Amino acid sequence: MGGRASRYQGGKGGKPEGRHANEAAPRGGSRAPQGLAVRAPRAHPERRASPRRSLRRTRGAGWGWLRRDRGRTSRSALPDGSCSSGRSRRTVGTTFPGEGAATAGHEESTKFKNVWTTHSKSPIAYERGRIYFDNYRCCVSSVASEPRKLYEMPKCPKSEKIEDALLWECPVGDVLSSPSDYKSSLIALTAHNWLLRISATTGKILEKIYLASYCKFRYLSWDTPQEVITIKSAQNKCSVLARQAGIQQTVLLYLAVFRVLPFSLVGIVEINKRIFGNVTDATLSHGILIVMYSSGLVRLYSFQAITEQFMQQKLDLGCACRWGGTAGTVGEAPFGIPCNIKITDSPPLLFEVSSLENAFQIGGHPWHYIITPNKKKQKGVFHICALKDNSLAKNGIQEMDCCSLESDWIYFHPDASGRIIHVGPNQIKILKLNEIENNSSQHQISEDFVILANRENKKENLITVTASGRVVKKSFNLLDDDPEQETFKIVDYEDELDLLSVVAVTQIDAEGKAHLDFHCNEYGTLLKSIPLVESWDVTYSHEVYFDRDLVLHIEQKPNRVFSCYAYQMVCDPGEEEEEEEEEEEEEETLNTNC
Repeated sequence: MGGRASRYQGGKGGKPEGRHANEAAPRGGSRAPQGLAVRAPRAHPERRASPRRSLRRTRGAGWGWLRRDRGRTSRSALPDGSCSSGRSRRTVGTTFPGEGAATAGHEESTKFKNVWTTHSKSPIAYERGRIYFDNYRCCVSSVASEPRKLYEMPKCPKSEKIEDALLWECPVGDVLSSPSDYKSSLIALTAHNWLLRISATTGKILEKIYLASYCKFRYLSWDTPQEVITIKSAQNKCSVLARQAGIQQTVLLYLAVFRVLPFSLVGIVEINKRIFGNVTDATLSHGILIVMYSSGLVRLYSFQAITEQFMQQKLDLGCACRWGGTAGTVGEAPFGIPCNIKITDSPPLLFEVSSLENAFQIGGHPWHYIITPNKKKQKGVFHICALKDNSLAKNGIQEMDCCSLESDWIYFHPDASGRIIHVGPNQIKILKLNEIENNSSQHQISEDFVILANRENKKENLITVTASGRVVKKSFNLLDDDPEQETFKIVDYEDELDLLSVVAVTQIDAEGKAHLDFHCNEYGTLLKSIPLVESWDVTYSHEVYFDRDLVLHIEQKPNRVFSCYAYQMVCDPGEEEEEEEEEEEEEETLNTNC
């Protein structure tokens, strides 16, 4: 499998970030997203409750401008000095319900074994068989049954650490200029504004580009997966003295856009409040400039049209340049890259919509979008509308009948089927978008299938006795996300195996017990269940990855303690021997009868 993941942020609702979406823009993976998703600004990776590449509660489909969001454990001496690890030999069994149990054969003896565990004081990231420690400085392979260090880069000051990274993989069939270009690379952004291309197998720096000194670049994301990257700066804040002097900061942020391999500059664009108004955030996804406002308004513009209309000068990396009276080489320190796209007038507007918390997604066949009406009392109510005329689909108002502390969430299915996934604490609805009979211009929403949590409807009776001796019974229902009942925390889609992966958690005594379930993506049938042996605290941030024969669980505990638990698929020889003995006995019995 492609090592995909979902993130659950305990106590914060943990809804998909547009995953980048982080959704969904894939985690440096090879699968293109199926729609566009926009959400409110996300915090810096080191300041969030969850490590950067964590398992989300769910990954939305779509052109997720918020990286979907990508993603850990070792034997006794893990390469980064900040990690301590312990070896566990506990074995986890698997179950095959229904018909699967009769036909599972070899799979019935397959188990997932917790083979190693590690802890770290720095975030842990996972990318396609590689585990990264210490801000991507140390890389460990997770392919073998024991972790193996691939490389460890030299230590560097905190001011030069890697802040964000994307995994780039060589396209099939392309003719590239250098032999090193045919191998995977890590595209990394450092704290001192250098963009690096690092060999994913050796840690050698293959290319380096100095961005600029006039702003602080902080976030990396795919504009077009594996083809175009966007580097977003931190937002400019006006100082107290400047405000007192009446000086206003009109430039909110900068976006640098590059094509990858070979690296070529598209340009750096500034987002100016004089042009866009009181904008609160902006980003790029699939060639669309997305601008957000505190009022909930979201506006979409064509970045290509902006580039053609407002680019002041075409710049090429490594070439001499004179800009504003200063001469230098583009992409080299200290000159860097000038801001060569300055929008001086309002660009043509493609689309605008108002939604609560700027939550907005595009997907489906034909194009539809999902919003929440821009009123706080409408939280948890989702409207599914046609993009061409803004008309509401029949049954297009979706509201899950649940009473819970954490709200439900919804997104377009990443499998390109045009379906929609709606997740609540105790049920997962897969919705279809179909044409209405005798009216091909309008569409309706209907249920495809529903996955229910394994729980009982409990009604608690609270009995009190008054001073007069009268017995009073009060009846109440538990919350739908009560910790003592099985509750869905993560829902994800694995494209290579065409499976829905679900993490469900139940509080048992003082510990939370979780299991990872795999469901048929077409019918929702439960195919396999993998219990996780470690305790699951719902107040922590969690990530879970399923990559071929590996399951990885990463959690962030208080005081920046990161833990990783790795499970590997193993075959239980004892069960196989028992099966062989049973088969031999059956053959002997059959021969005797004959």
